[in-house]
Amino acid sequence: KGRIVLVKTIAVIGCGRIADIAHLPALSQMENVRIKYACDIIPEKAYAKKEKYPKIENVITDYKQALNDPEVDAVYVLTPNYAHYTVSMDALAAGKHVFCEKPVTVDYPHSKEMADQAEKYGKILNIGVCNRYNRSVEMLERLNREGRFGNIYHVYCSFREFRSIPGLGGPFTDKAQSGGGVLIDWGIHFFDLILYILGGARLKTVTCDAYNGTAKDMKYYKYKSMWAEDTKNIENGINDVEDFISGYVRTDKASISFNGAWAQNIDRKEMFIDFLGDKAGARLSYGGKFTVYDGNTLETEEPEYDIPNMYLCEDKAFIESIETGVKNRSNIQSVLESAKLLDRLYASADISREIIVE
Repeated sequence: KGRIVLVKTIAVIGCGRIADIAHLPALSQMENVRIKYACDIIPEKAYAKKEKYPKIENVITDYKQALNDPEVDAVYVLTPNYAHYTVSMDALAAGKHVFCEKPVTVDYPHSKEMADQAEKYGKILNIGVCNRYNRSVEMLERLNREGRFGNIYHVYCSFREFRSIPGLGGPFTDKAQSGGGVLIDWGIHFFDLILYILGGARLKTVTCDAYNGTAKDMKYYKYKSMWAEDTKNIENGINDVEDFISGYVRTDKASISFNGAWAQNIDRKEMFIDFLGDKAGARLSYGGKFTVYDGNTLETEEPEYDIPNMYLCEDKAFIESIETGVKNRSNIQSVLESAKLLDRLYASADISREIIVE
């Protein structure tokens, strides 16, 4: 006998890069998902995705058409950051479950409103903190929970690149659209997985300095390659976000120090996180594997394991969560602390002093 597959009908709102590199490939593999709509205000983008991913049934330009369809169980909000709030709030009010890409939205108060809206309507709201489904992060979280590192007292993270500002002058560097620069773009991934591995750490104090130094005059900015180069607007665009950030965070579990750069003038890519425990430590290469350094035996361990597609894992988890009603590790309620961290770091940078987190 064939098994019964309960199919969930979804709409994908926003057909840009993250839809193309992450969620549409994953959703296309899942037999329990029907993609009824692909929506984008630029119809050519949505039609291009429909051609590439035949599972998409319809192309629309107004997302409210999908929200008004009683067949739609859930929506994927894959729009630019500034639109996350409006689209997600509308979808929840329409009785839809929501998967919203990171960051939750451009500031913490609106993020909290989204969480409250999900509770009000009894809907699942998951955030695209994909690293929580990365096998390396899952293993480090388990090892910490089991006491492998003893007490993790400090974490250092580096997310630094050479001349790597994305889409200079376009939406990535326009604070009104993005909410910020390297911190909200790259830093959210690092900080969220750190708080997750630490076991739901709560913030105590933060201090941060932010700089916009390497592309003040966009016409003279030199680079070897540029992510989202087709969105750049060097002649007439805006660049009012940070390209370098540094700071220190105290939590109830460990302190965290960090440096992040879209565009440092050092030609090195330094993407790693060090977890320093009193029994052992670990260095995680971002997006890759980790090494454990044992303080008692002085031995180095490099576990052997496969890393499945984390986007497929998080999308499967979202569909399972809306089926069961059980909130999982990427539910908004579990992600609010990292959203608050970004908010407080930017606030500290604005006033150039430490902030006590209430």
